[in-house]
Order: sequence, then structure tokens, then C-alpha cells
Amino acid sequence: MNTRSLLALAFALCLAAFASADESLLHARQAQTLLGADVWSQVVRIENENRASVYPRKTHALVFEFGGILWFYHPVNGTQSFSLHRDRLAKEKADFAPLMRDIEPGFVRWSQVASVAAVPAPAPGKLPNGCFIESLVALRDRVEGGAVVEEPKLLSYFVASGGLGGHTVLTYRSGGELKLVDSVHPGKVFAYPASLARDPVRLARTHEGTRVAKAVLLPVELPLPLSAAAASATAAAPAEDADLAAARVSG
Repeated sequence: MNTRSLLALAFALCLAAFASADESLLHARQAQTLLGADVWSQVVRIENENRASVYPRKTHALVFEFGGILWFYHPVNGTQSFSLHRDRLAKEKADFAPLMRDIEPGFVRWSQVASVAAVPAPAPGKLPNGCFIESLVALRDRVEGGAVVEEPKLLSYFVASGGLGGHTVLTYRSGGELKLVDSVHPGKVFAYPASLARDPVRLARTHEGTRVAKAVLLPVELPLPLSAAAASATAAAPAEDADLAAARVSG
């Protein structure tokens, strides 16, 4: 390959890396828009030195607060817990270093991206690997819309298919049934027997099929301030410390 060809290839690779970083910035901002201004969140630009990583060399992600801990959203694999401990929000917000290394040891440099006017929210189900965030938004919208929502939980399950693929849906009790909202099926609410609320694997298999390898239910509290009327319609609790690892990747 001659010098001109090598330069053209290098230039093309640089353009591809730039496009990937730019696209991740758009998705991070879309996720931020979905969560809303009342949820603490920060878009970050990341440089990754691990060439074998699933994350690009230059990319963007969204860090946000929910249920008393920090979470990390990236379009390549969705949302995972970012916090390493509970009740250390101020300290963790001030120093992302140990949290970043825990996500990917190759994350050696990062910086905050200045806030801009909110980008338009994506259509339902169109945020890449956005099921965790879209499930939170679905819960918020139902409560603020006056729906009766009891014991809201996120069901995160993992399907064996050439590795474990994660997915998260919203579940809650209403009218004596267990309701389930899945971002893959916008506008649809599934109804299952209330007894399934006690068995996350059975619930996930009833919804998704027998390929489900494991599942966990995460009790949640809404990320937005609620009116007194809306608050009385919920019975939510934050996830336990043990759930931090269980919720590591939730598509």
C-alpha cells in the first residue's frame, strides 16, 4: 500500500471515530432529555485506551442519579450501576476516577460536556439500549398521569444468546394484576398474574420466553419530585446495596 493510500485509510479511520463519538454524544443528550431537567445528570466525554474494549476510543456517556446512587448510560450496552457505594453521592459526583475505572480500566481521561438546550427526545423504543431509562420514564409518566401504581419495580433479565444480553422492563401492581411495560412494545401494557411478582425468573420467562437465564427485580423510587397526590399512589423503595452488582448491565 502506497503512502497516499495509507494517509487516506488513516483519514477514514479518524472520520469513523469522530462520527462514532458524535453519535454517542447525541444519544447521551437524548437520554438526558428523556430523564428531564429535575434529574441530576452529566454528559461526559471519555477517552478509552483499551483497544480491545467494547467502547470506542473516543466516546460520550451519561451519568445520572436515581434511587440514591449514580448510573452510567452508554448506547453500546445500555445502563449499568456507576456508584460503588451507597450514601456517597457528593463524593462520587466530585471524583469519577474509581467509578470510571470500574466500568472500563481503559477510561483514563474524561471531561464534563457543557450543557446545551435539550435535544428532541427519541421516539419510544428508539434510544439505543435505552430500556432502563425508558422504563423509568414510563413509571414517571404513569404516576404523573394519575394512574394507580403500586410496588413499582424494574425487572432486569438476561437472555442466553451468544453471551448474556440484558433487558429491563417496568412492572407494577394495579387493579389486582401485575402490569408490565416494555419499551420494545411502545404503547402496550402487558397484564400477568400478580403471583409472578414474587418470582423474577418466572416472570421474565413468561414475558420473554425460556431463553431467560437469570433475572432480578429492583424496587425503585421515582427520580422526579412528585405532588402529594402522586406520591400517595406509589409504594416504592430504593434498591438494596446487594442490587448494585446485580444491576451491572441492564440494556
